[in-house]
Amino acid sequence: MSRPPPRYKAIEAFLLERIHSGAYPVNHQIPPEEQLARDFGVSRMTANKAIRDLVQQGYLSRQAGLGTFVCDRKAESSLHEVLNIAGEVRARGHHYSNRVLLSEARAADDEVALRLGVRLGSEVFHSVLVHCEDGVPIQYEERFVNPRWVPHYLSTDFSQHTPNEVLVASCPISDVEHVVEAVLVDAGIAQALDMPAQQPCLSVIRRTWSQEHLISYARLLHPGDRYKLRSTHLQRR
Repeated sequence: MSRPPPRYKAIEAFLLERIHSGAYPVNHQIPPEEQLARDFGVSRMTANKAIRDLVQQGYLSRQAGLGTFVCDRKAESSLHEVLNIAGEVRARGHHYSNRVLLSEARAADDEVALRLGVRLGSEVFHSVLVHCEDGVPIQYEERFVNPRWVPHYLSTDFSQHTPNEVLVASCPISDVEHVVEAVLVDAGIAQALDMPAQQPCLSVIRRTWSQEHLISYARLLHPGDRYKLRSTHLQRR
């Protein structure tokens, strides 16, 4: 006979339901421990355990002397590193998945030739994926790769290995360039990201080098209300 779940889990489930339904929006102050303990007929220590776990998971934050508040849990990436989005999602304790919309060889047009440093009309590899966190799209990735440096790129099963993983395994990244701006996207991309077409996206143009070789040019689009970028500079003393 299976044991019933710990009593603090009922409080966690209640708070998560209120957060996910929007009843407790971002920056909303949740009931204090004492009230939750009374409402659920548990000790204050049990209520504290539920809140502490949700703080660790990033759903709540404590503010000394004020109370506990709902956090903005937008997906977050660093601008100073090229990280694998699947690893980022899993590190947050969530489920990663993707949809491959396109995987092909094509001739480089003016823009791709310029950004990837290849001749106009030369063959490049082209992929389009939508990356999801817990089934919700968080990134539309369109990537162009120089076949000279990653010849097996198109033979990759992207459900098992993301484009980033393939590039890093083939050509360790030594340098990266990011250009960030807010943009509006066309109806097709908006549909792929399951968002209104009039809602702004965060656009990141990323070029990556391995030593002196420019290997990849990517356009990464994120729904503005689901994603944020982080830039941290630590001054060495």
